[in-house]
Amino acid sequence: MMRRIAFSLLFVICGAFIAAQGISSHDEADAVGSLRIVVGGDFMQHAPQVERARKSSGRYDYTASMQYVAPTFRAADVAILNLETTLSVTGPYTGYPCFCSPVEVADVMVDMGIDLVALANNHCCDRLARGIRSTTEALDRRQLRRIGAYRDAWDYEQNKVQYISCEGINLAFVNFTYGTNGIPIPKGCVVDMLERDNMLRVLQSVDRSRVDCIVAIVHWGNEYERRQNRQQEQTEAFLRENGVDVIIGSHPHVVQPYWVDAEEGVTLYSLGNFVSNQHRRYCDGGLVATIDITKLRSGELRYEATVEPVWVRLKDYAVIPKSVGDTLKLSRTEREEYNLFMSDTRKTLQRAISKE
Repeated sequence: MMRRIAFSLLFVICGAFIAAQGISSHDEADAVGSLRIVVGGDFMQHAPQVERARKSSGRYDYTASMQYVAPTFRAADVAILNLETTLSVTGPYTGYPCFCSPVEVADVMVDMGIDLVALANNHCCDRLARGIRSTTEALDRRQLRRIGAYRDAWDYEQNKVQYISCEGINLAFVNFTYGTNGIPIPKGCVVDMLERDNMLRVLQSVDRSRVDCIVAIVHWGNEYERRQNRQQEQTEAFLRENGVDVIIGSHPHVVQPYWVDAEEGVTLYSLGNFVSNQHRRYCDGGLVATIDITKLRSGELRYEATVEPVWVRLKDYAVIPKSVGDTLKLSRTEREEYNLFMSDTRKTLQRAISKE
């Protein structure tokens, strides 16, 4: 019988929702290295967020928005966000339906200690080729690794797989999206699509001789559905059949369940919104997930995972983790909205996803 556990909320420690498959004491004694991945959901930039970040100097500053959650990302060995907007030095800056945001978004990612930015999502072509170029160039200038959308074929070959090594564990990251909102991929540019032939080509290009674990960041599922659908499960099975160990999902803008198995890996179906102006029920927050990977002397890996809900305070777009929000001073209305989001998230995570 598989040791996979479909996680619900098992217990609460220090105000954070935690659900993890622990490693045995024997495994701990046999460990030769370990690393921590921290990943958030959709980093969005609706027009009111951009306006809120604008200072009297004309510059933009997102530091306050990230002040409560940044320490968690800085403490990670590998910190990841899904950037669901394009970036530009000059603008014009726009929100939905075609996103374009100031490059200062990249500056706050540097301040947070982000190591990898995922770009394959349904908004990556919102500003066509110039948007892909300006976004990738902004990230490159700040030495932020990126994956998923590429300004040309050479860029694609150089960056379609991102290799990151830490504490003796070698990771390979890939990134795919179901679509680009009907906008054709600009001529010469490349976006990695969630199509089986394409995924297989990319996964077969991974240098397995230098990799212990493959992580796929996928933009999939149906918006606002709080359970994964059959297509997500079929894609998950395909990825695992082709060597993927950890799957990190985004796009639905709401939290979906997840599972973790100590030997097989982790699937996070949807982390929801990391930050956005979507403040209706279920959309006003998401999860920050922590994935701990331990390498044994045998070369085998062991996986643990925890999640913490984060809620977005509308007045300043502060991303507030539960460990902070439970005691943070909030207005009566804010407290009610915060409590409702935490209650809804708890119920979502309590749903069983038995796959044995």
